[in-house]
Amino acid sequence: MTRDVIEARRRSILRLGAGAALGAALNLPGAARAQAQTPRRGGTLSIALPYDLDTLNVFSTGFLGDVQSVVTEGLIAPDQDAKYFPVLATEVPTAENGGIQLSPDGKRMTITFKLRDGVKWSDGAPFTAADVRFTWMAVKDPSFIAESKEGVEDIDEIETPDPLTAVIRFNTVTPIWPSGFFSRGILPKHALEGKDLNRDSFNEKPLGTGPFMVTEFRRSRHVIVDRNPHYWRRDAAGTQLPYLDRMVFNLTPDATNMVTRLRSGEIMMAYNIPYGQAEALSASFEIIKNPILSWQRLDFNFKGPEAFRDLKVRQAFAHAINKDNIARALSGFPFVVHTPVSPQFDYYDPDVRRYAFDQAAARRLLDEAGYRAGSDGIRAKGGERMSYRITVQSGNAADETAQQVVMANLKAVGVELRPDNKAGVAFREARYKGLYDLLYSRWITSADPAYSKFYGTGGANNGTGYSNPELDDLLNKAEHSIDRTELKALFKRIQAILADDVVTIPTTSNVSLIAKTRKLQNFVPNPTNRTIFNNTSGWWLSP
Repeated sequence: MTRDVIEARRRSILRLGAGAALGAALNLPGAARAQAQTPRRGGTLSIALPYDLDTLNVFSTGFLGDVQSVVTEGLIAPDQDAKYFPVLATEVPTAENGGIQLSPDGKRMTITFKLRDGVKWSDGAPFTAADVRFTWMAVKDPSFIAESKEGVEDIDEIETPDPLTAVIRFNTVTPIWPSGFFSRGILPKHALEGKDLNRDSFNEKPLGTGPFMVTEFRRSRHVIVDRNPHYWRRDAAGTQLPYLDRMVFNLTPDATNMVTRLRSGEIMMAYNIPYGQAEALSASFEIIKNPILSWQRLDFNFKGPEAFRDLKVRQAFAHAINKDNIARALSGFPFVVHTPVSPQFDYYDPDVRRYAFDQAAARRLLDEAGYRAGSDGIRAKGGERMSYRITVQSGNAADETAQQVVMANLKAVGVELRPDNKAGVAFREARYKGLYDLLYSRWITSADPAYSKFYGTGGANNGTGYSNPELDDLLNKAEHSIDRTELKALFKRIQAILADDVVTIPTTSNVSLIAKTRKLQNFVPNPTNRTIFNNTSGWWLSP
């Protein structure tokens, strides 16, 4: 693929990410007609989630917070353009509106949030600035086992001069503060103070300020959420939102089961539907393409097989994999990538080093590393035979398809890969703790990602065990600068290290295909890890 083609693809993605066209429905005339209709109150929306659930605590889950985002709100949230908008805050703080102020030495910053008046928790208690401070303290608490504590250590104190003002005193300057707990969600002080957040019933029935509240959570089955009678938002006519009475999130990690339930009419909406099913489902559903801030990759366990600590071996794997075939096998929806940094970001480097599909080069590199083919065609060196486990999420049709391509590619150069697929919590544990030899999966980021969590030494999502002091230093600098010119230079070097050292093998971008009933109106997709369910209060079902 030429640089011109790559840049054209990037411009296409940027156009999708820059306006209301992001994830535009394929059936645009129908969407346009829906906008002219009067919203209708009532009804139940049945949804399929492509994974099982571990917890409903948004800070503890290892999965996307789909259900959590209809219950728990943040001060701000990212929209369909990956731009932040105010939720429980009255505006997004910026330097221009006075909400962000730097210290005289430029090494610290203070952010002031003005909060909405009249917001209540779903039990009727008032939401105040004390809840914001409590959330910071609760997540920061060493005894709380959180999926990520990103950003909490950057804060020295949160002051609450009045019930509707939260003053955040940072001990540093950071451009990624919005993706911390400010957008992840706020916890209720009155309900959780003094409790063990690791074991409290909140994890199965959270209390929130969002448009819905959890009424039933049956593990491996479903989560039912009903309208929050105390929800603060109203539409232009003064009608209290949400419009929907209920949403039922069906936990459906198996893609085949998901499609079957869609076709039967049991499910009215699902995302990450198999690419190969899009055309067939379009007869009954509106199919929406949602390019997301996400990439697929093959990860090595640097704590596992000795071979993976040899750069030549990693380079061989990179040359052996036919990324174009992976994209074609997925009906051409994703496109090939060579860096974890999404083309939507202005610090994306289109000239990063790439490894062409070249199996002769792969064989030569494995020979140079001392791995020779045995009588069965599988390479070995000393006591290590190149036969490894490759793990993907069970039931994820796209990843299972890509897995087959990767296995065939590696077999052709003398490496045997054996499927070791896992579902639900087992997959989460494998991904975060490095319980695999090779992992093929995806990451999805916020609108302002912190890549140290993936590739920094000890990063929360760094199950590979990779460690590089130079990369750590660059990541740290990138996460503590608001100078766009400096950031671009830092990310150019970061991407170079990831590519040169073959820390991971990015393969394709991700486009999430959403199938939704044509009755669902006011739906707007979202490309970030804050999920497509972060603004459900305006959704409604037409007759």
